[in-house]
Amino acid sequence: MYNSMKKRILNLFAVAAVALAGVSCEKFLTVEPIDKMSADTYFKNELELELYSNGLIQSYLPTADGLGYSDYACDLFCSKTSSDYYRPGIWTPDKQGSWAVSNWRNIRRANIMLTNMTRAQGNVSEEVYNHYQGVARFWRAYFYLAKVQTFGNVPWIDHVLDIEDEILYAPCDDREFVMAKVLEDLNFACQNLSGDTKYDGVINKWVALAFKSRVCLYEGTFRKYHKVNPSTNVAWNNQHGTANDFLQECVNASDELMKSGKFSLHKDYYDLFHNTNIASSPEAIWWSDYDGGELNRMHELTWVVNSSTYDQQVSPTKLMMNHYLNLDGTPITHEGKVSINDEFTGRDLRLLACVHHPGYEYTKTNGEKLLKQTNTTYTYNFYQNVKFSIEMEENYSKGKNDNDYPILRYGEVLLNYAEAKAELGNGNLSKEDWDKTIGLLRARAGVANVYPDGAWDCGWLKAYYGNLSNILTEIRRERTVELLAEGLRVNDLYRWKLGKLIVDRQTNNQGWLGVWVPKDQVGGMEYNGGKYTFTATKPEAGFGYNVTGSKADQNHSFSEGDHGFLTYNYKLEWNDKMYVRPIPQSVINVNPNIQQNYGW
Repeated sequence: MYNSMKKRILNLFAVAAVALAGVSCEKFLTVEPIDKMSADTYFKNELELELYSNGLIQSYLPTADGLGYSDYACDLFCSKTSSDYYRPGIWTPDKQGSWAVSNWRNIRRANIMLTNMTRAQGNVSEEVYNHYQGVARFWRAYFYLAKVQTFGNVPWIDHVLDIEDEILYAPCDDREFVMAKVLEDLNFACQNLSGDTKYDGVINKWVALAFKSRVCLYEGTFRKYHKVNPSTNVAWNNQHGTANDFLQECVNASDELMKSGKFSLHKDYYDLFHNTNIASSPEAIWWSDYDGGELNRMHELTWVVNSSTYDQQVSPTKLMMNHYLNLDGTPITHEGKVSINDEFTGRDLRLLACVHHPGYEYTKTNGEKLLKQTNTTYTYNFYQNVKFSIEMEENYSKGKNDNDYPILRYGEVLLNYAEAKAELGNGNLSKEDWDKTIGLLRARAGVANVYPDGAWDCGWLKAYYGNLSNILTEIRRERTVELLAEGLRVNDLYRWKLGKLIVDRQTNNQGWLGVWVPKDQVGGMEYNGGKYTFTATKPEAGFGYNVTGSKADQNHSFSEGDHGFLTYNYKLEWNDKMYVRPIPQSVINVNPNIQQNYGW
């Protein structure tokens, strides 16, 4: 199956450029760029529908870098400066992008296919025709979710525009209307896309069901926890479906996929994210394939966490570490006030799969295996991320990764089902539903399947997530540790109306908490064969931190004054208007009928 999949992907990339080149649209307001394939003759048979669909995949398949990086500006990761969006006094409507011609071209390309593929009717079977119509409608829904997550209210465009089209100077459509249209597209895709194995690796029925599960959970919980549309600050009108309607659609899509019997959990959590053959995994629903050989596609998720100069020196935080349970299913009681050499003992195995830990090894260029010491120029709080990181010396400087990236996987579908069911159940989830979702995920992680009934209570976690029921609190914990660094955390915080946590970070906006340094180890903490100092003078490069000193680029302190949590002090900014971004001022200057988002 793997070799045939590689061949399919190679062919896909080879022909996709031809397909999109032929229908390129360099100018947004005209159909004239359909000039290398006659508009009167193209889209007339199955091959041409496939070529165009492959072109969409080749252009818009999510990348490992794009998805992996998007989680690095949240409450769980420390970084050099975070995102400009959260830095005080920086973000304005003049700085906002994502509304240019190129940002709408993807929707135009989906509409080009839907408008012109009628030419294939009579030349292909109804089944094939509806499959490719489902492909186009999937992509339109995919692109529109990103638009709504960014701006809230946006124009709904379901045809190819010309220069006289009234939409060009119309106001934005209400978010509720747009998301109802997105759901229509996804329902069509789920009902008409083929689930046949010949479509594995491209858009198929299972991809559509998994994506619908994600979309409906997002919109259902967003409307539940936000009492108003953030674009207008006006209460939801519920004319195009309610929060519970979307949550039920999430349950329906998840349940259909779960009952299909086609997917199951990958046995080894660590292997799932370091796998160069994810197409063979029973958990993979949709993935981005990387290969240093024939495909020559690589990503940089090793380089980004193993460099002192590239990107943001991103690292996990103490807050993230504290989310992981003990193997007996109980939460930690030490609050993280424990030496790093003992912190991983008896913990959820996913913690070992995600964070550099005692005994962790890497492979030198000559093939020798050595304990990996922490390079403190790579991380501002001592922890290092290892999820997706290929621990080979040659990858640390070249940004050379060939492990595949799961875009949609079965583990997420289980979490979506559990959360939507619990939200519909007023914070409750049956033991049966718990066991077939959260229970399965914890079993893979080696964690005892403890059902959080009325006697269960993890005080700090409940407070962190808004004093919800035990069930919902634990589902949020599970989602946090299972989906770490997979591009979903920021949107999860936004839909739960917890954007403020990105700034608060359990330090009241002072910065990010890192490793606990006992008082007797400030002058020398031993770890994986290295000795690290935490002093007010500059330590040896890579083996310590300048704490309470005056280096302009490294403002560190201890939580307890002379010891405690290593804290990287960096203030951020949050305001509830930030749940949607501002409409670029240049757009409003051209079309005054578009109203600026509330508060901007």
